[in-house]
Amino acid sequence: MVLDPGEGCMDGLEGEDVGRSSSSNLLEPENRADPPKTITKSSATPRPRAKTSSVNKKDQVFHNGLPVQTKPPESSSGQVQVVEKRSKRGGATPRPLLRRPLSLEMTPQRIRGSQEQMADRRILHPPWRSGAAVPSPPARSLTSPSLGPGGWMRRSESTCSVNYSLGLRASKGQMRPATSLPHIAKGVGGTPSPSPSRPCLLVALRPLNLEQEKQAFFQSDYKYEPQFEYAQPEPSSVLEKYMEGSGLFLQQAVGIMECVLRKFGSYENFEEITGGSVLPKSRVWAAVRKYLQKEGCVGEVVVCLSEELLSQAVMMVERCRPTLTINLAGARQHWLEGMLRHEIGTHYLRGVNNNLQPWATSAGRKQFGLKPANPTEEGLASLHSVLLRKQPYLWRAALLYYTVYHAASMSFSQLFSHISRFVQDPAVRWEYCLRAKRGQTDTSEPGCFSKDQVYLDGILRILRYRRTIDFKMLTSLGKVSYEDVERLRHLAVLRRTRIPHFMQDQERYLQHLDHIVTINELDDAQLQHLLP
Repeated sequence: MVLDPGEGCMDGLEGEDVGRSSSSNLLEPENRADPPKTITKSSATPRPRAKTSSVNKKDQVFHNGLPVQTKPPESSSGQVQVVEKRSKRGGATPRPLLRRPLSLEMTPQRIRGSQEQMADRRILHPPWRSGAAVPSPPARSLTSPSLGPGGWMRRSESTCSVNYSLGLRASKGQMRPATSLPHIAKGVGGTPSPSPSRPCLLVALRPLNLEQEKQAFFQSDYKYEPQFEYAQPEPSSVLEKYMEGSGLFLQQAVGIMECVLRKFGSYENFEEITGGSVLPKSRVWAAVRKYLQKEGCVGEVVVCLSEELLSQAVMMVERCRPTLTINLAGARQHWLEGMLRHEIGTHYLRGVNNNLQPWATSAGRKQFGLKPANPTEEGLASLHSVLLRKQPYLWRAALLYYTVYHAASMSFSQLFSHISRFVQDPAVRWEYCLRAKRGQTDTSEPGCFSKDQVYLDGILRILRYRRTIDFKMLTSLGKVSYEDVERLRHLAVLRRTRIPHFMQDQERYLQHLDHIVTINELDDAQLQHLLP
C-alpha cells in the first residue's frame, strides 16, 4: 500500500502501519578495496633494491573500488619533474604509505558538515522532486558512512525502523550493511528537510502497549478487551473519516473466501501450498535486487527488512528517499515478487510518473478537478500482487473487507471469535482484528478503521471496467482514478513515463485479469449490477 500523501507518506501494501524495529543487522559483507600492488625492478648490481610502487595503467592503486589518479608534480615552467628521494640505506625509493579504504575512514565531526554540504551540491533532485527520470547517484563512495548528527547514511538496513530520524540513528554510531540500493540524495544545498511534527497516520495508529495487551488477551482465553494506548492520539475528525464500514461487496468477499476453503480446506493450507516457505534475509535481498533490475530502477529505492510491521510491506518517503520496508514474516517464496509488483511496480512507478504531470501537487489536483486516487491506486496494486500467480485468489483483500465490516458492530473479542470461521490460527486472527480496530482505545466498544476495505473495493471496480480501461495510460498519468483517464489523456506529459514490465503486453495483461475473475468465481453480471 502507499501511505496517503495527505497523511505525510506514500501508501504501503494492503494498508499498513510501520512499527519500530530492533537494531540494524549486517546482511551483506562490506566490499573492501584490494591492497595497492607493487612491482620490483631488477638492478645491474647484486645489491637488492626496495620495491617501487607503479603508477602505470596496469597497476593502478584502487581505494574503495575507485582508481586513484596519481600525477607527478610540475615545475613552474610546466614541465613534469621526476622527484627522487633516496633512502639512507641504498637510494631505493620508499614504498608509498598505505591508506585504509574509504569505507573504513571516519571524518572528524568538526569538518564533516562542510564536506557533506559540498557533496550534496553535486547531486540532482530525485525524480519525485525534480521530474528527472532517474536520479544521479551520490558523487562520493556509497559505502562511506557519515556518523555525525547531521550526516546521512548511504546504506540500507535490515531492521532499523524507517520512522527514526537520521540524526537519531546517527547518534547511535551504527553502520548500515552494504547493499546495492544506495541512498538517494536530499535536495541541492545540503539543508536537511525538517521532520514532520506528527508521524503519518498508519504509524501513529500502532498501539504503544501492543505486546502487553496481546499477552493479556491470550491469557484470558480470548475474553479480555484490549485497552490500547497511542503516542499521539489522532483527532476525532481523522478517525471519523474511516469509522464507517461498507457492506457493498460483502457477498463477493464471502464468496472468495469460501472458494478458497473449498479448494484448500483452510487458510493455513492455502498459505503453505500457494505461498511457499518463508525466505531468509539473503534470498529476500536477492529477490529485491532482481526485481529492481526488471523495472530498471536499481539504486532508486532504499529497502529495509523488519519483523514488526502490521502489514506485509509499506512504501514511504524518508528524507526524500523512497523507502520500502518488508515484513520478513510475510516474505514467502511465491508471494514476494507479487509484493514487489504491488509496492514498486505500481505505487513507486505511478508516483514517479505522477511527478511529471501538471497535477503533481495538491493545488494541481484541485485545478484539474481530479477524483481521489483511491480506491483505484490500492485496487490496481492489489491486483498486481496476485497477477502472475497460478492460483490468484483474492483472499487477503476479501478477509480485510469482511473483518472491517463486522468490526463496526462488534467488540474485539467478539470479532476475534467471529472470524474463526475463516482463520483458525489465533495469532493470524489477532493481526486481522488489530488492523480493523486500529485507532480505538477501548476495544469493548463497536467500531472499525475502514481503510482496509479500499483493496477489495478498488479490485472489483477495476475488474468491472477492465474492458474499457487503458491500463498503460492509467499508469502513465500517475496517481489518478481510472475515471479520470480519458479527460486527462490529452493533457499528459508522456515522454519520460515508465510502464512496469508485466504491463508491456496489454493483451496478456488482460488475460491475467480474466483469470483472476474466473478463479475467484466472480460474476461479471453481478458487478455490472452493483456498479452500473
